[in-house]
Amino acid sequence: MQISEIDHSKYKERTVSGRYVNMSHIGSFLKQVSRDFLVENIGESVQGEAIRSVTLGSGNFRILLWSQMHGNESTTTKAVLDVLNFLKDDLGTAKEILNHCTLKIIPILNPDGARAYTRSNANEVDLNRDAQDRSQPESKVLRSAYDGFKPHYCFNLHDQRTIFNVGSSRRSATVSFLAPAHDQERNTSPTRAISMQLIVAMNQLLQQMIPGQIGRYDDAFNANCVGDTFQMMNTPTILFEAGHYPEDYEREKTREYIFYALLQALTVITRDEVAEYEKEKYTDIPENGKQFADVLIRNIAAVDPGQGANTTLLIRYKEELQKDHVEFVPQTTYSENEEKFFGHVEYDCLNTKDLELLQNSKLSKYLRK
Repeated sequence: MQISEIDHSKYKERTVSGRYVNMSHIGSFLKQVSRDFLVENIGESVQGEAIRSVTLGSGNFRILLWSQMHGNESTTTKAVLDVLNFLKDDLGTAKEILNHCTLKIIPILNPDGARAYTRSNANEVDLNRDAQDRSQPESKVLRSAYDGFKPHYCFNLHDQRTIFNVGSSRRSATVSFLAPAHDQERNTSPTRAISMQLIVAMNQLLQQMIPGQIGRYDDAFNANCVGDTFQMMNTPTILFEAGHYPEDYEREKTREYIFYALLQALTVITRDEVAEYEKEKYTDIPENGKQFADVLIRNIAAVDPGQGANTTLLIRYKEELQKDHVEFVPQTTYSENEEKFFGHVEYDCLNTKDLELLQNSKLSKYLRK
């Protein structure tokens, strides 16, 4: 079976949805999945919450995956649960993966950050800048898992903001990838080349599903980042970035594409097909731009005479946890370069219909006239 023929909706874990995902939300799932796979406590967070892993498969290819290193980046956690549901199935592809691969998955590496919906851990440390010092218990847990498991591949799973577009296009970067650099010069080591080849394989699949919506993340080298560190240690490592799909602020569509990307990578590894993909095509994937606003209002001077003639109002949402739910709180800036930015939703104050819609919406408070 081709990965594109798999029905994601059949495997979607419906008990976990939305942007706010912590250990309480996935507890019942882990209890249920422990009937089929090995679920272990592998350490504790700063605040003493258990960090758990799921180990499955019996194959020679060892793959370490971790999600929610940043506590407010939950889309890939949801996708990992969906992948586990798929791998519990009796399908040939699932059996094939488990016969050839052994997976160790840490669904939430930063439980305290996940509960507080913060990027950092409870000590306000970004775990993805702690790879060398390993000053935090969560960093030590990940490194211990790496050292003990000795993976052949590492998948570092994250979310990215709605600001990212693909290249200079108007297309949102729904999924982005990075083969982390292993040195300051960003040379292509043998293991980085393997990361590139796997990304090419995933891009090839996703282009069939969301053409033009796959980007390449900035590869500036930072030895304090976990991906760069593991790449330096000669383990092919891939950064996954779950981004924005139109009108999908809960990231339920994006989780679907991360699900397919993960299964594509696992299948290519399983079938020992990595070498069939050209690493040179990695750089054909456009690098991400940062040109999106959540809402863009052009010609704002028509209702706010204090602004310049070509001024555009940009509204970008700040995610805030409010009563166990993530609210998207508008933050405003102005730009006089109206051609530089795109909006996931756009209005033009010189358009009568747009102006009427704005005046009758929650955005009306940003109109001064």
